[in-house]
Amino acid sequence: MKLSEPATHRGGLSGAPDAGMVSCQWWPEAKRIPSSNRDARPAGLVPDLIVIHAISLPPGEFGGPFIAQLFTNSLDPNEHPSFAEIAALRVSAHVVIARDGQALQFVPFDERAWHAGVSSWRGRERCNDFSIGIELEGCDALPFTATQYVVLGRLIRWLRDRFPRLSGEHALAGHSDIAPGRKTDPGPFFDWALLAAHLDGSAKA
Repeated sequence: MKLSEPATHRGGLSGAPDAGMVSCQWWPEAKRIPSSNRDARPAGLVPDLIVIHAISLPPGEFGGPFIAQLFTNSLDPNEHPSFAEIAALRVSAHVVIARDGQALQFVPFDERAWHAGVSSWRGRERCNDFSIGIELEGCDALPFTATQYVVLGRLIRWLRDRFPRLSGEHALAGHSDIAPGRKTDPGPFFDWALLAAHLDGSAKA
């Protein structure tokens, strides 16, 4: 099942960006659904960290429009009992990758998505300032799909070509790494070795 989404807008919140911006700030493989839950990065900061998350709405269930609705402030709190406490949150990620590999992009990469929360990485706080957040549709209790690793690897390689600092030794982390004790995703079933194989080209087709 494809990850459904609300009405899609082409281009940014104030119109379509020029071709140069598209080539760097919007991944061509992703469907664009601009979120208002974003703002400018601090002056002079460019992304040097990718944070991998996992999300499922309702918890443990996949497919449907609910992740996109959460990130666009349109989640109905009455749709499911678990939504009452999260519907008012103002959160987002740069990209969501569904179980079938469909990618949705909510925030351009040069802007700050609201994905990390209270966080710290190697002595630096406020990880939203310098990171790109990628959500995989999934949970702590189940493996991710093979297709998700393929698409995630392709996205990270694309990002590294455009933001060289994302190729650094410490430029990849899980949400649990930047918010230990508060977050557990992407969880014990996320296969970091398989992702590494996709990134270095050694993964089997």
